[in-house]
Amino acid sequence: MKVLDIKLKKHVDLLMERYPQLKSVEKAITDAYMVLEECYEHGGKLLVAGNGGSAADSEHIAGELMKRFKIPRPVSKEYAEKLKEIDSERGAKLAKNLECSLMAIPLVAHEALTTAYINDVDGGGVFAQQLLGFGRKGDVFLGISTSGNSKNVMNATVVARASGIKVIGLTGAKGGELAEVADVSVKVPEIETYMIQELHLPVYHCWCLMLEEKFWGKNQKEEKF
Repeated sequence: MKVLDIKLKKHVDLLMERYPQLKSVEKAITDAYMVLEECYEHGGKLLVAGNGGSAADSEHIAGELMKRFKIPRPVSKEYAEKLKEIDSERGAKLAKNLECSLMAIPLVAHEALTTAYINDVDGGGVFAQQLLGFGRKGDVFLGISTSGNSKNVMNATVVARASGIKVIGLTGAKGGELAEVADVSVKVPEIETYMIQELHLPVYHCWCLMLEEKFWGKNQKEEKF
């Protein structure tokens, strides 16, 4: 695995400063980031799933990756020109407003598909079915589970491993089954559900900040955090 770029380490350092209780999982946080970086460098995508509050986190992560988080992400000049050639008025506005993305698909977001599968087949396989359809070798599956034992998340990890998709687990201190099968597991040091969720957010925000700087950092001046 590659070594973390020193320019990106400032985000991890800030995370440790603000949330010192995460120091025990600093290496896991960094290792998980490196898995994500490698995925995106090779044209892969992130698939995310969880239940309840973790479902909301799945949507949140996609929102940070699919558009600007902090750094401008303009489309290329070549693409901007193509837009303008197709439609001078609409294309000019799109060229100005569109933002580049890191593809992230929250598997909790497709109500017609998920409810149909739950109703017709098996609720426990709902994430696994989507991973089979959306996932490709080289992608990453991020399973978020405070207990680490969510049945539908665990079923998805089986499909992921069969498909050549790496697994990152984001759990509580106990880790559960998810921590045992994940390529990298971040077990935040809390056991109460809401407290676990309160630490999950700064962890994935850190990943999003690092990814954005990795791929678009050259578009802004150095910023002091």
